[in-house]
Amino acid sequence: MKNIGDMLKQVQSMQARMTEVQDRLEKTTVTGQSGGGMVKITLSGKGIMKGVEIDPSLMKLDERDILEDLIVAAHNDARSKSEALAADEMKSVTGGLPLPPGFKLPF
Repeated sequence: MKNIGDMLKQVQSMQARMTEVQDRLEKTTVTGQSGGGMVKITLSGKGIMKGVEIDPSLMKLDERDILEDLIVAAHNDARSKSEALAADEMKSVTGGLPLPPGFKLPF
């Protein structure tokens, strides 16, 4: 029975650490950019869009398609940074716990 008690303590500790990580991710931001920094998208560590910056030189009617493509590229850049940040933070929670491939935390 001692092993089950120890395991329950570890699970409770991991839950507390996961809550801390989730709070940190919510407060952290990452910025993705495209077009050499002409378009910047800022996301929270949880992937929520927080801001968009567009260089005024891109505000031309005939360059609308370029601007739209740059916004998508900047968002994808920020999203990949946000996902990498979340994965790094979750590694600190799992502490090397071997999780099956494709298994993601939080559930």
